[in-house]
Amino acid sequence: MSTIQPTRFKTISEFHRFRGLPAPEHPLVSVIDMSLVRHVAGNAPAIVKDFYSIALKRNFHIKMKYGQQDVDFDNGVMFFMAPGQVLRFGTDIDTEVQQSGWMLMLHPDLLWNTPLAKGIKQYEYFEYSVTEALFVSEKEEATLNTIIENIRQEYRANLDKFSQDLIIAQIELLLKYSERFYHRQFLTRKNVNHKILDRLEEIINAYFDSPDLMQKGLPTVQHVAENLNISPNYLSNVLKTLTGQTTQQHIHHRLIEKAKERLSVTDLSVSEIAYELGFEHPQSFSKLFKTKTNYSPLEFRASFN
Repeated sequence: MSTIQPTRFKTISEFHRFRGLPAPEHPLVSVIDMSLVRHVAGNAPAIVKDFYSIALKRNFHIKMKYGQQDVDFDNGVMFFMAPGQVLRFGTDIDTEVQQSGWMLMLHPDLLWNTPLAKGIKQYEYFEYSVTEALFVSEKEEATLNTIIENIRQEYRANLDKFSQDLIIAQIELLLKYSERFYHRQFLTRKNVNHKILDRLEEIINAYFDSPDLMQKGLPTVQHVAENLNISPNYLSNVLKTLTGQTTQQHIHHRLIEKAKERLSVTDLSVSEIAYELGFEHPQSFSKLFKTKTNYSPLEFRASFN
């Protein structure tokens, strides 16, 4: 069975042509007015861009498929895509879709030999799925719109030796504000996020109570995130906001609790406990236990005698 390969765009100019837009005014950075982009009803081919894109869209009555999940957005939404990610579009209506907002496209070559070339990778929301998009308030949107307009005016002006630095400074400001707004979203959506935390505990407890834990090995962040149907980075950032701990730290915390239980109420050897908990090497278990409790497993057991 053959599969249709995604349409790949290596340059911003190629994407402009694909959408029937005028050529970009700068080859490495462009802001598209989303009111000029129309999506026709029905399924559209998947697309892959070799550049970053940041979009804020309103009236976005379009079903988007990112990975294996479908989501409909009827309100304003902001999302971020890194080079190489696959995105599919489709609609549930019979007519052409009119939307509003903007899309900033940024080619990695613009960042070459600047601190942001590496620094952009610290913004983990580029790895979130589309179901974890950023919903901004009117005030937040106004702040972002001002930055976007500054970028647009800068590349439309006569380019000089300051142009690249000023454009990159505005892009970094946009990323910083987006990070702040995501943190706000983690806090204001506490009901949803606490459900994630409760479900996380259920998944980890069920994993450690599994009779075939020895064969499965230690639970991974990827495993937990997949069972929660959210991306690993989004999960860790939600948990850091709510508890101050990452997903990996939560897993280790539950692991140590299980180890303490076995050390205090059973006569199993340290090696047997380590294997039961999914460790391939007992030395790794003892080292982690010592790091988390300041006691070796045997010292902890002796404290109960």
